[in-house]
Amino acid sequence: MASIKILSVDDEAPLELLMRQYFRRKIRSGEYEFFFAHNGLEALAILYNNPDIEIILSDINMPEMDGLTLLAKINEMRNPALRVIMVSAYGDMKNIRQAMNNGAFDFATKPIDMEDLTLTIEKAIEQINFVHETQKEHNQLESLKNELNTAREIQQYILPRIFPPFPEDADRVDIAASMEAAKDIGGDFYDFFRLDEDRIALVVADVCGKGIPAALFMAVSRTMIRAKGMQGTGAAECLRESNRLLATYSVDSMFVTVFYAIYNMKTGEVTYCNAGHNAPYIVKGQRSKVEGERVQKVVSEVNTVVGAFENIDYKEFKTQLEPGDTLMIYTDGVNEAVNEKGEEYGYERLENVLSTLQDKSCQEVIDTLKESLAEFTGEAEQSDDITMLVIKRGER
Repeated sequence: MASIKILSVDDEAPLELLMRQYFRRKIRSGEYEFFFAHNGLEALAILYNNPDIEIILSDINMPEMDGLTLLAKINEMRNPALRVIMVSAYGDMKNIRQAMNNGAFDFATKPIDMEDLTLTIEKAIEQINFVHETQKEHNQLESLKNELNTAREIQQYILPRIFPPFPEDADRVDIAASMEAAKDIGGDFYDFFRLDEDRIALVVADVCGKGIPAALFMAVSRTMIRAKGMQGTGAAECLRESNRLLATYSVDSMFVTVFYAIYNMKTGEVTYCNAGHNAPYIVKGQRSKVEGERVQKVVSEVNTVVGAFENIDYKEFKTQLEPGDTLMIYTDGVNEAVNEKGEEYGYERLENVLSTLQDKSCQEVIDTLKESLAEFTGEAEQSDDITMLVIKRGER
């Protein structure tokens, strides 16, 4: 353990001998290390060369620079661990009181009671150690914060970020996506990738939990689903194989809800498998000949979540996008967003907003929903990751 460095500032020479004699055992053992100055100017010079001094015993009445002026200079150093103990005659209580008001840690009166001074120094050391522990914890938190910021950047980097993603097919399909983590890093993710000339795989998923464990499970889940999907398997088979692998290595019963779909740009057909996820919406285009509601929920049998249980069978279903139709896939961070009153955004509000977005671009759909969510939640803290993937069939 490093020694405590103490600076004694006093113009009375006998005091130095008294300190060296009284604390000789602690000095010899390396527990204390003393420095001595005869006025404030000498003290500042010593502090400049020894910035790790943390206890100062300072007389008030000294030539060239008195103790109160020295205290003011020490305060300007803004060292939170530094403790100043003022030493002066008992009759000088006015100056002692001023020193205490100006930030001195404690005081001792002359003639000095060395036992009392020892207790005062030990009390100062306790506070100094507390400050060091607090600083250590603060530095650790800052380091963790920097690491989380880096992790957030990496997480955002692994998600597709270039839009439009398939400019060669811009007349056949429009795609936009967004993921906003509730914390520094999140458990939601979206993904899309081309399977062949006409087909695109679409993924939106929500890992149970928050923070670093969810983010790590998110990265593993995304990698496995993409790897299995790019092998050309169907939607149900992709999640069946992904579940088999994730369930084998799942820690602390983590799982992920997934909506996995294969969209055919040529026919508009969507083959999908819903593993415990929110049902997406289809917003019918203005030119759609389909009768009924313009905003339709894609309702089907919901399969078991991915990663929780082994040997689960998954079923896939189909739906159709007509020219101009929009498919909006999202996580429950959208419908379960809460305002300052604790009210949820809800499905009805979501459907009402979607009903105003016919024939809008995919990015306009996302931007409008984000604005609506922000207006609804106000100053309330975001409680869950918010992820949206929107795809629109071209008019031809």
